[in-house]
Amino acid sequence: MAEIIRTPKPLTVSPLKASPAIGAALAFLGMRNSLPMLHGAQGCTAFGKVFFVRHFREPIPLQTTAMDQIATVMSADENVIEGLKTICEKNKPEVIGLPTTGLSETQGTDIHRLVREFRAKYPEYAATVVIPVNTPDFAGCFESGFALALDAIVDTLVPESRHVGRRRRQVNVLASSMLTPGDIEAVKEWIEAFGLRPLVVPDIGDSLDGHLIDKQHSPLTLGGAPLAEIAAMGESIATLVIGRSISAAADRLEARTGVPTFRFDHLIGLDASDRFSQTLAEISGVAVPAKIERHRAQLQDAMVDTHFMTGFLRVALGLEPDLLKGLADLLVSMGATVVTAVTPARAGVLESVPCETVRVGDLDDLEKSAAANGAQLLVSNSHGVEVANRLGISLLRAGFPLYDQVGGYARGWSGYRLARQALFDVANLFLGQHHDIPAYRSIYRNYPDSSTGARPPQACAGVVRH
Repeated sequence: MAEIIRTPKPLTVSPLKASPAIGAALAFLGMRNSLPMLHGAQGCTAFGKVFFVRHFREPIPLQTTAMDQIATVMSADENVIEGLKTICEKNKPEVIGLPTTGLSETQGTDIHRLVREFRAKYPEYAATVVIPVNTPDFAGCFESGFALALDAIVDTLVPESRHVGRRRRQVNVLASSMLTPGDIEAVKEWIEAFGLRPLVVPDIGDSLDGHLIDKQHSPLTLGGAPLAEIAAMGESIATLVIGRSISAAADRLEARTGVPTFRFDHLIGLDASDRFSQTLAEISGVAVPAKIERHRAQLQDAMVDTHFMTGFLRVALGLEPDLLKGLADLLVSMGATVVTAVTPARAGVLESVPCETVRVGDLDDLEKSAAANGAQLLVSNSHGVEVANRLGISLLRAGFPLYDQVGGYARGWSGYRLARQALFDVANLFLGQHHDIPAYRSIYRNYPDSSTGARPPQACAGVVRH
């Protein structure tokens, strides 16, 4: 069991974490016809929007209550109420996500009371669902904000029911923030291979997968989990929970509907993928399809091909807790050693990470620890590029944000095929960083020109002509 160490520094140097409010916004972006509105200053939302646009390379619908200095000191209640009215009037969304930020939380805003006041003042907008959630910047991280938003989504949209199994082939999938659009697409195909119908919440694989549309711009999300489908989650035969960070939402859904829950810390690597496949076989009553068996065999072959590079590889990880656990399990299963693990916030899953210690800290802690422990590979988001350059080691990009390479949002880790690609990437990074002693080339060796057969002058140095 890993020991959790909190950095005693009085300040953060080169932050590793992203804002919980931004994590909550991502959860709301996985719902159809949705629009997140952050309660805070314009800069709080603008900064997050820059991250989203650079990561997904798409226009991102995101609004703000635009608290200014007067509203911050006096009251920002009217900003919320009038902001909700304006969005309902102009954009007509089905859902408005309303996360708080550090500024509004420090002010002491009661976000749930403000939603009630909005309902009382403007009953004509009752058709628009408003989901408030407290996500202060000074507590938690991107992952925890996402988890709080998902819990709020379940609490607001899923009614009490006891109709388990009414939809005989439907399974709920609660997806944590570590799942990329590429992951969710792979998980859907995986579940469908067993003849089941996946209902993913939130579904950023449908809304943020990067697809062209006829419209030039939309103020709302295009794609994502529909409200009507979320309300019918109590009619599914099972709930698959991917990521320990969303346990609270899973507990709430199970208590509210009675749908049995199957929990997975992650779906990365052979063992985790086998457990998921076996669970799907038990739920569906269908044997593991030949296609899935072949994907498994391909991963096994990749493990054989790459273990020469991954064995005894010294790895430094700087990631959010769920993804840290998943990639650590994958690398350690291939013979690597996690010599440094740094995460932005404490979480229950960290104690099961296969390393001696996990440090709750920043990129400065990651760099110092990686240097002290002789790390050969760094795994982190795009903020880790400079750290890897200073250490002179390779960087495997993972997490959020990924803004210095195209297609980072589509990169996935879950399942046999994506784990296979991850092993290839790790092996290739190792080979690219590994430098052999260059072969000796004698100055007296003949180098015939390909066109004339003549030797270059430098090849004749020291040769006496007769």
